[in-house]
Amino acid sequence: MTDQNTTSELPHDDREWLEKLGPERFQILRKHGTEAPWTGALLGNKAPGEYVCGGCGAPLFESDTKYDSGSGWPSFTAPVEEGAVSNIEDNSLGMRRVEVRCAKCAGHLGHVFPDGPGPEGLRYCINSASLDFKPEE
Repeated sequence: MTDQNTTSELPHDDREWLEKLGPERFQILRKHGTEAPWTGALLGNKAPGEYVCGGCGAPLFESDTKYDSGSGWPSFTAPVEEGAVSNIEDNSLGMRRVEVRCAKCAGHLGHVFPDGPGPEGLRYCINSASLDFKPEE
């Protein structure tokens, strides 16, 4: 698991991030990559607990907001609390999407779409490699 660091303890450049995260996580969290659908280690996880940022350990999502969207990536109806994630307009790939980043370390997590089942109607479609899971004690 990733320890929760203060912002001042986080890496400052790509070399440091690559050393901390390894190649796959670096590509996703720092270079805005995407893991292939249906390949993420946390996709089928149904255990109770908390999903935290794989870059800095900040709490992001609770297991009770996770659901099977059929998209191939872990999906959540809402972040753990307001301000845990930030939303950035993403116009890459010739379409308008909303990128989701960790509010603490600005790591790329995935995207949010307006087609979810929760009260807000949102689907946070998140890369497994951008998350760590802390099981409920």
